[in-house]
Amino acid sequence: MSGTAARYRLGVDVGGTHTDLVVLDKASGDLLVEKVSSTPKNPALGVLNGLARFIARGVAPGEIEFFAHGTTITTNALLEMRGARVGLLITQGYRAVQEVQNQARDGNLFDYFYTKPQPIAAQSLTREISERSDYAGNVLMPLDRDAVRRAARELKEANVDSIAVCYLFAFMNPKHEEITRQIILEEYPGVSVSLSSEVLPRIREWARMSTTLLNAYLEPVLVRYIDHLNHGLDDTNVGTQQRFLMQSNGGVMPFTAAIGGGRTVHTLFSGPAAGAQASAYLARDEAQSGLVTLDMGGTSADIAFIEGGVPLETTESVIARRQVDVPALDMSTISAGGGSIAWVDGGGFLNVGPQSAGADPGPACYGHGGTRPTVTDADVVCGYLNPGYFLGGSQTLDVAASRQALQEHVAGPLKMDVLEAATGVQRIVDMRMADEVRVFAAKRGVDLSTFTLLPFGGAGAVHAAAVAEELGMRRILVPPRPGAFSALGLLCTDVVHDYIRSELKPLANVTPEHAEDVFRQLESRARSELTAEGMAPSSAAFLRELDLRYTGQGYELRTSLDGLFMERLSAASLAAARGRFDERHAQIHGHAAKERPVEVVSYRLRVRVDVPKYQPRQEGILVARQAANAAKGSRKVHFGGKSAVDAGLYERDKLEAGALVVGPAIIEQFDATTVIPAGWTGRVGGYRNLILERMS
Repeated sequence: MSGTAARYRLGVDVGGTHTDLVVLDKASGDLLVEKVSSTPKNPALGVLNGLARFIARGVAPGEIEFFAHGTTITTNALLEMRGARVGLLITQGYRAVQEVQNQARDGNLFDYFYTKPQPIAAQSLTREISERSDYAGNVLMPLDRDAVRRAARELKEANVDSIAVCYLFAFMNPKHEEITRQIILEEYPGVSVSLSSEVLPRIREWARMSTTLLNAYLEPVLVRYIDHLNHGLDDTNVGTQQRFLMQSNGGVMPFTAAIGGGRTVHTLFSGPAAGAQASAYLARDEAQSGLVTLDMGGTSADIAFIEGGVPLETTESVIARRQVDVPALDMSTISAGGGSIAWVDGGGFLNVGPQSAGADPGPACYGHGGTRPTVTDADVVCGYLNPGYFLGGSQTLDVAASRQALQEHVAGPLKMDVLEAATGVQRIVDMRMADEVRVFAAKRGVDLSTFTLLPFGGAGAVHAAAVAEELGMRRILVPPRPGAFSALGLLCTDVVHDYIRSELKPLANVTPEHAEDVFRQLESRARSELTAEGMAPSSAAFLRELDLRYTGQGYELRTSLDGLFMERLSAASLAAARGRFDERHAQIHGHAAKERPVEVVSYRLRVRVDVPKYQPRQEGILVARQAANAAKGSRKVHFGGKSAVDAGLYERDKLEAGALVVGPAIIEQFDATTVIPAGWTGRVGGYRNLILERMS
């Protein structure tokens, strides 16, 4: 980019139905938004199609200085089992770990026919290697290098694409795994190698193995995708090397970091994480008192909670019945999107999802060959969506096709009229989202009465008021660009890397010097990786945490050390950490065992490198205004009943700060629609957020 002005920053979010792109013009502070159909067979094509539209609008590709990308490429590959052919090297005598897994079972606990998911690495592609370290990392049996060499040759002949290495207690001493990688690459140059000591250096054998196997299974998929996207960006003359990928933890990492180093599994929740991060950053005031985010897109709805200004996090997740224990925003995903298909089961009951019409063919109203009714079709029939103003008028919706699909697959079989069928579909999907929020809140001890609902995604603001009504929530905040909010979130986050090292020991036996030494080692590794990624370690912030538990417990809690030390840890720091852990345990589980000894399970380090972010512009002093300038007529809308009501129609972009809209009303814009039922008002705030409040 030498000699080229750096003017634009680009965020891209690839969804199941649409790919959203947001360009920030640094010179003017304006945001440009594009929404194009996703291309499931090769998601990079959808990204490049959207970029081509920006270029046609005058955005010079050579002036794009920053590219950040959220993607479901690894998630979809896992859901559809389209990953690599994986081989596994494991300590001799432990090849059954992958078959046994653990005692957890998803679904019905009393299902006698329950079967565990198929192993990622077949037993025929698993090789036992003679080697052994003890729990402290001391070598009990040297590595059999000849056995590794033979295994590498055999797996090469078996045409594996990727090899996972998971030796017992490698998280305490990674030397054997590192030597194994060297030998594998000598025998099989170019093969992907995932080491458990890099992917997840922590206790619990199955969790570590599962996460490592997933990394091995998905890394070739992600590498191919990034390679294709990189070439596409180069061919489009986007010369910037600041190319970043969203991680599950709400931060971004450079493309170069995603290609190796065991970080592929950190992208499994890449898609929904950006929206939660945008909520915490762009709705700072509400985030302090509490936010529930509802990202309702084309195929699913993602829910997250933000307390004290930050999204809740987890370190243990399950996706597609596979355990992946990496830091991630604590989110819940259900099949409740605009493309979710409505159907009648054998018992004559109406269901919505989990099947989705996706981007191809899409809902029946898209006119792309879809014949099954979806939530979007129900919204069209009820009058929520303007058939002539979808995506700002660039796409016309076929109302007759929606009615026909609902009649054939829902209304006819259930002997009801089409409108009843449509409102039934809406009711089911609204209830499912509300129920998921309610259960999610109960599990995490969240009181929803003081929280604000923040909907986004193409369909979030359409259904937000109905969900809020069901939950008893009285306040909704709709951002200025809800349909592209996740893409905007990619311009609102930092580069974040997470590191962990397990070392089980009573907290009382941990000296400040030892804890400091462990953290310094993690920081040294972090600095080396930041330098390799082209970032200055001097600009990084290092955040320390301990995983603590009461003796005898089978789980631990992350406990931040922020504010408990100055330059080095002290005895007082560790004592304060114990107190903080007791408080956290009481908050989450309702009690604290202050009389019980506490154990350190793992040391965690989070590295955050500040990246220039989008700064929303605040209007001047808010003055109450009429919304007449934005009014554009009215439309008959069915709000859950047979009788239609006249709802006022408004253009979102013409609503000035301070403008008040009284429901029933429909507010339309290029990327989304906001529904305001009777009994609710909508007011435009200083940052052009639309704040919906219940009047009674």
